[in-house]
Amino acid sequence: MKNTFSRIALGLGVLTMTGAALAGGMNGKLSVKGSDQDVSGGTVSADVVTADSNGWLVVHRTDKAMKPGPVVAYAPLRKGMNHDVSAILTEPVKSGEMLMLMLHGEAGGMKTGIFEYTLGAKEDGPIKVNGKLVMDVITAK
Repeated sequence: MKNTFSRIALGLGVLTMTGAALAGGMNGKLSVKGSDQDVSGGTVSADVVTADSNGWLVVHRTDKAMKPGPVVAYAPLRKGMNHDVSAILTEPVKSGEMLMLMLHGEAGGMKTGIFEYTLGAKEDGPIKVNGKLVMDVITAK
């Protein structure tokens, strides 16, 4: 009887912690977190991206002005917390160049699951919170 009660209590505790962790990942706080990294292998990764719906991690060139430039990589995202999101670079990026890892939505395009954004377009465009882009800037090593 004591073992059965312990197992039930443990199971409920695990379920409660899992539910809290899942809810914590969807607390409405959208984010992109990256770190400086070696991109010589042809990929760039975000450590964690939190999205409120399916969308895209989009990698833009940038510089000290911190304005998004041309897209050099993208990868699909699922709603919620996404860890170690890797995107294949579509052009060479040199050591020392700055890259902006940005959250984009899936809205406005003609086809779901197909990345349709071009710089300045509305299709699969950038997500903003209080007028600010959801992004992080890293430096290629």
